[in-house]
Amino acid sequence: MAEAELPPREAMEFDVVIVGAGPAGLAAAIRLKQVSPEASVVVVEKGSEAGAHILSGAVIDPIGLDRLLPDWRTDPARPLITQVSEDRFYWLGHSGGLRLPNFLMPKLMSNHGNFVGSLGNVCRWLAARAEAMGVEIYPGFSATEVLYGQAGEVLGIATGDMGVGRDGKPKASFTRGMELRGKYTLFAEGARGSLSKSLIAKFGLGEGREPQKYGIGLKELWQLDPAKHKPGLVQHSFGWPLDNSTGGGSFLYHIEDGQAVAGFVVHLNYSNPTLSPFDEFQRFKTHPMIAPVFEGAKRIAYGARAITEGGYQSVPKLVFPGGALIGCAAGFVNVPRIKGSHNAVLSGMLAAESVAAALASKRAGDVLMDYEEGWRGSDIGRDLHKVRNAKPLWSKFGTLLGVTLGGADMWCNELFGFSPFGTMSHGKPDHAALKPLSAVTPIVYPKPDGKISFDKLSSVFVSNTNHEEDQPCHLHLKDASIPVAKNLPEYGEPARLYCPAGVYEITYDDDVKKTGAKFVINAQNCVHCKTCDIKDPAQNIVWTCPEGSGGPNYPNM
Repeated sequence: MAEAELPPREAMEFDVVIVGAGPAGLAAAIRLKQVSPEASVVVVEKGSEAGAHILSGAVIDPIGLDRLLPDWRTDPARPLITQVSEDRFYWLGHSGGLRLPNFLMPKLMSNHGNFVGSLGNVCRWLAARAEAMGVEIYPGFSATEVLYGQAGEVLGIATGDMGVGRDGKPKASFTRGMELRGKYTLFAEGARGSLSKSLIAKFGLGEGREPQKYGIGLKELWQLDPAKHKPGLVQHSFGWPLDNSTGGGSFLYHIEDGQAVAGFVVHLNYSNPTLSPFDEFQRFKTHPMIAPVFEGAKRIAYGARAITEGGYQSVPKLVFPGGALIGCAAGFVNVPRIKGSHNAVLSGMLAAESVAAALASKRAGDVLMDYEEGWRGSDIGRDLHKVRNAKPLWSKFGTLLGVTLGGADMWCNELFGFSPFGTMSHGKPDHAALKPLSAVTPIVYPKPDGKISFDKLSSVFVSNTNHEEDQPCHLHLKDASIPVAKNLPEYGEPARLYCPAGVYEITYDDDVKKTGAKFVINAQNCVHCKTCDIKDPAQNIVWTCPEGSGGPNYPNM
C-alpha cells in the first residue's frame, strides 16, 4: 500500500527521544532525569523487552555504573555480583597452548576490579531504574524511519507498521506505526544500526575518519558441572583455530549460578571466503585445553552480534542537527580489552548532559557541539587513544607479530604517553577484504558432535529467535541477481558462511550437476547480528528492522 493511502500516524511529543534500550540509551535516559527531572524522555526498543537483544561477553569495567548510579553496588537487585577472581591469557596451537604471564600485559589489560556477568541483565536493571525515574520505555517497537524538519534537522523517529503481510498488504491485524518527536533524538542502536547508518551517510559523519571496522562475536551460555565451575575466572585466547592472517580470539568467563559463557570473535577483515565464524567457534571448543570445561555441561543459549572495532580513528562525527550517536552506534569499543559497555554508559551520560544544557537554554534541533568536542578529552577518548594502533597492527602484520607489536605500543602509550607508530590507518573496509575462491585454500570443517559442537539451526533454536513469518523480508537485496551471478562464482557466495544463523543458502534445481542455483533468504532465522550488511563483498544486502519484538530473546546473555 502506498504511503498516501495509509492512515496518518499518531504523533507523540517528548523533550528527548532515545532509540535503543542498551547501556548507552538507558544511561542517557537516567542521566537526563538526574539533571533535568522535568524533561520528558522516551526510549524505544525493538526487542520484546529491554535486554532481549543484548549480547556481550561480558567482563564489565564498572567505571560507568559507578558514575551513573553510585549506589548500584548496595542494591539487593544489582545485576553484577561476581568480581573477576583470576585473569588468564593463552596462545593456542593445534593440540596445546601456552599461558602468557600476566606481568607481560599492559596494565590496561588487567581485569582486576571488573565484574563478570550478563549485560542483558544490566540493561533490564537499568530499565527498571529509568522507569522509576519517570522515563517511558516502549519495548517491541522498531524505529524504522528518521523524521526530518524543513531545514533538514532530525525531529524524531517513526516506528514500523505492524500487521503487514509478506505481499506488502495490510492484514486484519494491521496497526500503523507511531511518530515519536523530540527536541533532540539520541541514537543508541549498537553496531551498524540501520538508522545510524543512514544518518552517517546523510550528514557525511564519516568524512575525514577511517572506515569503521567490525568483528562478529558469537557466544554460548552453559550450565557447568559444579566441580568445574570457578566463579570469576576470566580466560582469553588467540591463535588456533584461526590462522596467523585472520584476527580474532576467544573468551571463557565463569559467572554466577554455576554458569559459564564461552565466546569467539572473528575480525571481519578476514580474506578467505570459505571461512565460517560459527564453525571456527565450534572448533575452538574442541581444543584439548578447552573441551574438559564442557564435560558434563549443558548448553543453554546461543547468540551472535557484530562488534565495532575501528576505535579512536574510526569514530564518526557524533552530532548533527537535532541529535547524536552514542554507545556502539558511535563505535566506542576498546578492542584489545574486549570492552565497550563502560564507554557506552559514559557516552550516554556525556550526551545527556549536553542535551540537558541545551534544554535549559530553551534550544531545540541544533547541533550539540559540546558533546562532539568533549568526548576525546573524556575518559572515553583516553581509553581509546591508548589502544588506537592495536587493531591496525594486528591487521597489517598478522596475529603473532601484530599482537606483539600492539602490546609494545600499548606499553609505550601507558608509560610514556606516545606511540612510535603515531596513529595508524585501517585501510580498506571489511567488505573489500575477501579474496576470490581461486586464490585460497578452502576450509573444511568437521561435523558437530552435538555435545560440545553444534550446527547452526540447533543453535538458532536456543537463541529463542522468533519472527512473524507473514511479513515482508527485512533483508533487502539491492540487486537480486548478484548473489548467483557474481558472489557465487567468485566467492562461493560467502553469505551462507559468514551468517551465524543459517539465514542464507544456495539451493539447486539439480544438486548433482549444480544447475539452477537459487539464493534463498530464511529471514525468520535472523539473530540481528548485522554481519551480512557489513561483510557482503558487493554491499548488496541491506539489513532493516523487522516487525517489532521480532528476533532473538536472549536470557542472561
